[in-house]
This record gives sequence, structure tokens and C-alpha cells, in this order.
Amino acid sequence: MQNVIGIDAGGTLTKLAYINEQNEMDFEIFPSNDFSKVKNWLENHPHIEEIGLTGGRTKQLLNVLKTMKSIQYLVEFEATFKGVKYLLNKNGYDIENAIISNIGTGTSIHYMEGYSHIRVGGTGIGGGTLTGLSTIMTGVSDFNEITSNAALGSRENIDLFVKDIFQGMEPPIEGHLTASNFGNVSILKDTKYETNDLLATIQGLVGEVITTLSIQFAEEKKANEIIYIGSTLTNNDHLKEVISNYTILKKHKPVFLDDCGFTGAIGALLNKVEQSHITQP
Repeated sequence: MQNVIGIDAGGTLTKLAYINEQNEMDFEIFPSNDFSKVKNWLENHPHIEEIGLTGGRTKQLLNVLKTMKSIQYLVEFEATFKGVKYLLNKNGYDIENAIISNIGTGTSIHYMEGYSHIRVGGTGIGGGTLTGLSTIMTGVSDFNEITSNAALGSRENIDLFVKDIFQGMEPPIEGHLTASNFGNVSILKDTKYETNDLLATIQGLVGEVITTLSIQFAEEKKANEIIYIGSTLTNNDHLKEVISNYTILKKHKPVFLDDCGFTGAIGALLNKVEQSHITQP
């Protein structure tokens, strides 16, 4: 199994999953705008002979690799689902039905029931929105810098909350719910905003849109748990907090899995291993 690798060539990031010398699953991540780094990594690991492959940029990656290695392609949704089931088992979850919200460059939302799944919706809001708006509004484009600085910021003077509208009155719903993302900007004119506050507010917008859609599908499918996965959540505790708080407020259970940014790569790896076992004499 150590000679097999799973690769998920995503819109923004390319994720790798493989078994290391300690017989544990390990991961690598590269930008999808420079597939030469993936090629160099594979050349530096010549013992890898088989590749499980998935993701929207599969064709572009293959054009760079030009490899003679044994390759098994798996549709992205199938690879992700296979990876989710693996991580649920590894993390000790016994969940029969749930919504799966995959937050990558955009967000794809699926309904899982047992060992079957269907795509129920999605949105163009995702990690690409986070980095895109952050770049335009603050000049900060590095994902790790965006997420670490967002955790230090405040949304209070930028977002308009329910409590801001019902000043001096008891609001009919939770006062800290967002009434309008960036809604305070037009009210507090000529205010200068700190970079960290802007980044926190952008991330709040992204998290709340995704969570709102996820909750709607969860209620439609009568699912209690919502499993949030995707590379946008990697080392992003602030976004997890935004998502978790709103999910719990709406009486659903958020589930965050370890290594959730690598579900597609894990699924591609597992699929290749399974296919190799089937074809062995």
C-alpha cells in the first residue's frame, strides 16, 4: 500500500494522501497553479507506482505528469464521499444520515444516507471567495495570513446585527445574529476599518452563507448532523467557530473531522487500493 498515492487536483489546491514508512496516512498540499511541484514530489518518491486521481483539474495535472504509472480516476463526488466515510469511522462517529458541506474554492452540499449520497445543492461562496474578497479589500492574499489575522479581528463595527436595529428594545430573535453583512458600513460613514476586522467580517460572511444553506438542506432532509469538510477549514478555527455557533443556534450538530481537507485524496487513494486488489490474480 505504500506504493500507492491519492491525488485530488482541486480548483485552488492539490492534495495528496499516501501511506508513510510508519504505515500511517500522511498528506501533502500544493497550489493548483503550479503542478510542477506535484511532479517534483512524485519524482522524489520513485517507490510510488500507482496513483488514484480525482478533482476538477485532473486533465491539467495529467498533462504535466505525463506519467506511465498506473492511474485510476474516480469522480470527485465519489472520492470525497469515500474519504468522508473513512474519516467518520477513524474519528469514531456512527452517523447514518447527514448533510455534507464541502468547502473548497466554492461549496458543494450533499446528503448522505448510509452508503449512498446525492448532491442537493451548493454555492459559489467558499475559499475562493474568502481569498478573493480579502485580496481586493485588504491586499492580503495568502490564505494562512488571512485566517490567522481574521481570528484577531472584530465584526462589530462592520456587520449590522439584530441588536443594532432593535436598540433599546427586546429583539424578537437572537440579538447577535447578523442582520446585514457589512451593513454598518453605510451607516457609520467615513470610518476607517482595520485589516483584521475586515478579514474577520469577510470570513463571517462566507461562513454564514454556507451554514445557512447547509441548515436549510438539513431541515429538508430531516438530518441532525451537518459534516463540514474542505481545505478552507484547514487550520481555520475562526471559520469553524462561525459555522459551529450558527449551526448549534439553529439546533443542528456540526461535525468537523480531522484532516477534512483531504477527503478527496483519501477517497482516491482507497479506491486505487481496492481496484489493485480486485485486479490481482
